[in-house]
Amino acid sequence: MVYKEIAEELRQRIASGQLSPGDEVPTEAELAERWSTSRGPIRNALAELRQEGLIETSRGRPARVIERKAHQAVDVSIPFTRWARELGAEPGADTQEVSLRRADEEQALLLGVEPGELVVHVLRLRRLDGRPAMLERLSYIEPAGRILFGIDLDAVSITEVLAEHGFGSSDVDHEIDAVAADELDAALLELPIGSPVLRLRRISRDAEGRVFEASDDRYRSDLVRFTVAASGRAPRGEHYLRPIAGS
Repeated sequence: MVYKEIAEELRQRIASGQLSPGDEVPTEAELAERWSTSRGPIRNALAELRQEGLIETSRGRPARVIERKAHQAVDVSIPFTRWARELGAEPGADTQEVSLRRADEEQALLLGVEPGELVVHVLRLRRLDGRPAMLERLSYIEPAGRILFGIDLDAVSITEVLAEHGFGSSDVDHEIDAVAADELDAALLELPIGSPVLRLRRISRDAEGRVFEASDDRYRSDLVRFTVAASGRAPRGEHYLRPIAGS
């Protein structure tokens, strides 16, 4: 198909650096003339590149090359550090807080403990090639969380440290949505307050089915996008996609 050939040529020009982030893609008229075709295949080619996160288009303006977003596959749980390196990026971390707290009602519900029980809270900024990419809000049951005290959390993968101490993730539930950046998100992710951020909430269970971690990870939507693989039903027979209450 002609549009596939057009998309591939543009894709190669972007990959080679001929077209860099911020550059305008040739107009529909220019591409139609070059390929001796109508605008239909041109639009299909541009739509394919837009879906891949290579360009952005808007009515009345030429398409532009954008910085490609990192993909985070939410059906597979891998540590941020390893995920970043698989992308060819250098991971970084700035730990803001590690504290022992009394669980509020929400934390207690998520972790399966009683309100007022001691839990460990971690606030950590994650970077990709030095750029703020994700803010982690992590809550742990006390036995798991206490392992993290005295460890330089800027230099390790928390997931791997906990696994080495018997708290490996055997079962993980994910929930994805988009929220507006609050004051803390905005300050650490270097975004205007109210900017859209992608939120990935996670509940991790050990081999015995006990919840030991609840996390709220907020990603810059201009740097990261999520991909989901689903077979229609979860192992427990639940649907992967559930309607929001009231919809």
